[in-house]
Amino acid sequence: MKKLLKQLKLNEQTISMLLGVLVVLVVGALVINYFRNIRQPTGPSPTPTPEEKVQLEELPTVYTVKSGDCLWKIAENIYGSGYNWVDIAKQNNLKNPNILLAGQELKIPKAEVIKPKVAEAKFGEPITTDTYTVVKGDHLWGIAVRAYGDGYQWVKIARENKLANPNLIHPGNVFIIPR
Repeated sequence: MKKLLKQLKLNEQTISMLLGVLVVLVVGALVINYFRNIRQPTGPSPTPTPEEKVQLEELPTVYTVKSGDCLWKIAENIYGSGYNWVDIAKQNNLKNPNILLAGQELKIPKAEVIKPKVAEAKFGEPITTDTYTVVKGDHLWGIAVRAYGDGYQWVKIARENKLANPNLIHPGNVFIIPR
């Protein structure tokens, strides 16, 4: 027993270094995995109106994944609404809908287009003009909901108006609302 303890004591520095390297590798793998699996935006899934229904016979039945595709992007291209990514994921029994491989074939379900409803009571009257003047209490999400019926479209407004910090808008700012 003494012999083993002496041997471990002599190699204590080496063992500590190996354990440290192991911890760094495990943490590195977890960080990489986290950034690979960042979730797609999920929004509300309100009931579509009859005008928003897609002609079901016009939908493709199979889609081949291209490099850089995600379910949101595929759903936008096929249905005209990214919110339908859930339908594609369910149809294909995807265990992790964030992981798609180039060349993978996905079955496209015959589903109705999901569009968020404008939340007038919460965010105010809809914005129908091509410009909007910011008032006290406004934020890009609320402006996007009023302009497009979809808060996730705030990025369009920020990009069009070249906002350096989209979290910082001031009353009196006049924004171009891209249509």
